[in-house]
Amino acid sequence: MATHKQAEKRHRQSIARAKRNSYYEATLRSLVKNARAALQGGAQGVKATAGDSVKKAISWIDHVAVKGIIPKQRASRLKSRLESQLARR
Repeated sequence: MATHKQAEKRHRQSIARAKRNSYYEATLRSLVKNARAALQGGAQGVKATAGDSVKKAISWIDHVAVKGIIPKQRASRLKSRLESQLARR
């Protein structure tokens, strides 16, 4: 365990950051999962819903990538795959 004041502070900060980052990651996974589920729905009326889901997921992906929680290349790959699946519908 840390014995210096600065080391204790850094430990507290790292715990807070890890908690915050896990929230962003979990939300990202949920949004991407929901978008993929909407894209798998076969009905024609679902296309608008799928577009909204993909748009929301892409917005969150950009938000998380700018914060540095996920690498920019991973964000680009996720967005590209979602957009190509939406275009194929």
